[in-house]
Amino acid sequence: MKKRVLTVWLCLLAFLLVVSACGGNSGTSGNTGGSNTSATAGGGSSQSGGSNSGGGSAPAKVKIFNFKVEIVEQLDAIVKEFESEHPDIDIEVETVGGGADYSATLKAKFNSGDYPDIFFNGGFSELDLWIEHLEDLTDEPWVADLVDAAKPPMTKDGRIYGMPMNLEGYGFLYNKELFAQAGITEAPKTLDELRNAAQKLKDAGITPFVNGYAEWWVLGNHLANIAFARQPDPAAFIQGLYNGTEKIPGNEVFNQWVDLIDLTLEFGNSNPLQTDYNSQVTEFAVGNAAMTQQGNWTQVAVLQTNPDIQHGFLPMPINNNAADMDKLAVGVPNNWVVYNKSPVKEQAKTFLNWMVSSDVGRRYLVEEFKFIPAFKSIEADESVLGPMAADIIRYSKEGKTLTWNWFSFPNGEATSNKFSDVMQKYIGGQSTRDQLLQDMQAAWEEMMR
Repeated sequence: MKKRVLTVWLCLLAFLLVVSACGGNSGTSGNTGGSNTSATAGGGSSQSGGSNSGGGSAPAKVKIFNFKVEIVEQLDAIVKEFESEHPDIDIEVETVGGGADYSATLKAKFNSGDYPDIFFNGGFSELDLWIEHLEDLTDEPWVADLVDAAKPPMTKDGRIYGMPMNLEGYGFLYNKELFAQAGITEAPKTLDELRNAAQKLKDAGITPFVNGYAEWWVLGNHLANIAFARQPDPAAFIQGLYNGTEKIPGNEVFNQWVDLIDLTLEFGNSNPLQTDYNSQVTEFAVGNAAMTQQGNWTQVAVLQTNPDIQHGFLPMPINNNAADMDKLAVGVPNNWVVYNKSPVKEQAKTFLNWMVSSDVGRRYLVEEFKFIPAFKSIEADESVLGPMAADIIRYSKEGKTLTWNWFSFPNGEATSNKFSDVMQKYIGGQSTRDQLLQDMQAAWEEMMR
């Protein structure tokens, strides 16, 4: 502020000496931190520390730290659209993918003082871990438009601290044409039906599963979650693990869950521990395997690889109760959050609100991002979103969904990584079924310390 005051006095002095001398020089103060918040950016706040947007001042710079590598190009495009409507706000996007790499880099940024203004948080235990840094977004206009399923992950003491990115779902993707070639006329819903389908595919010379078990999150988040989501009361079971009244070894649901893993290995590709995400999705898309465990975030990549593929979702059954097994895991993959000490947090909130309230922003979310909206007023056009989203929307409307629980694990992604390690050990034949479940229990207890 000293520079600003000095500038004002100099201009006043110059005005007394030469009336025209101050013209055009009062717009800057040597501070490049951004302009005052305009009416479209929340109105009235001057916390960004710059001057009024008129007179040539630099726009407020909002830094986004993105983890979702699938939307890098789309995010850059929507940012340009926003900036064209808000010339007083400049958005800078940095992307780091890979889940654990993102978390580690985010922590390093905060430790070094390089705070992003907008970043991502999964909610539940991850919300608890970061809540001291998060802006309370309860009073934002989009909150009233949230679907009910999107609220719990980022709600604490009745306050909301994140805007859901979208709804996503996962299960076994399957190639309908390959199923037809193998004479499979009905989609399997039970474990025995899945085994019979896999055998028919194998007999027809078709690889039933391509398993991307090189990826920690495919195992430690999504596959492990099935054992938690299939519990009679997942939240109660998880709380029981925390307080010691529940154990993974001896739990019948976990025992059945290993039957599913065994089935995918018996009828899967020969090198699952060397198959990464890109290889997994590509092998499925080109028709080298009939099924793979993935979610609707692969829709763009699958169709780019093979625009003509006929595909959809199957459930991931662990027993033969058809009514109970016919469900997909659906949840909020992540949430946009705002750093509560950011000098441009009002501008950051403006960007988030614009994405879900403007016609341009909504169009991008559905047509370009291929997101299933987490907001009641945004239409989910299945013909635009693709067949994966269509199945997820159908299962959601029918109430046939399973919960996402990995954000409730102790120490967040660290537990998922531990689960992945012990699951890979089992997949590689280095441990038994009993040892796998004991190792998972030990990993949980270790992460609680």
